[in-house]
Amino acid sequence: MPQLQSVVLTDRSTPTPNNWTFVPRDIVQNVGTVVFSSGVPIGDSRMTVSTKRNSSGKYKSEIRMVIPVVQNQTINGVVSPVVVRTAYVNLDFTFDQTSTEDERNSVVGLLQSALGSSKTLVNDAVVKLEGVY
Repeated sequence: MPQLQSVVLTDRSTPTPNNWTFVPRDIVQNVGTVVFSSGVPIGDSRMTVSTKRNSSGKYKSEIRMVIPVVQNQTINGVVSPVVVRTAYVNLDFTFDQTSTEDERNSVVGLLQSALGSSKTLVNDAVVKLEGVY
């Protein structure tokens, strides 16, 4: 069982990618939450990680990310931060109880590879918002 811990993720910013350090926030109902804080709580980026066994005996692991974009608004001379948009990511993995660690590792590797910027089918659909034809 993994311990809730800080995780450093690297974005694809150009020309220099940025490291985002997500630090532990809490564990609620076996769901671990880590956050990257901009200093304003409404702007905290969150990632949750969980694994559970469903009623059919399969294992389901979920990774979710919520990445808000915050801007300051000024009303009557008062400046306050507001969330102007939010990106949501949900990754669901379901494995049979007879799956091997090697099989699960291979599936994660395939997904990791699919998310590479050189994989235009996935990259251009997700990053460039292009339709598949």
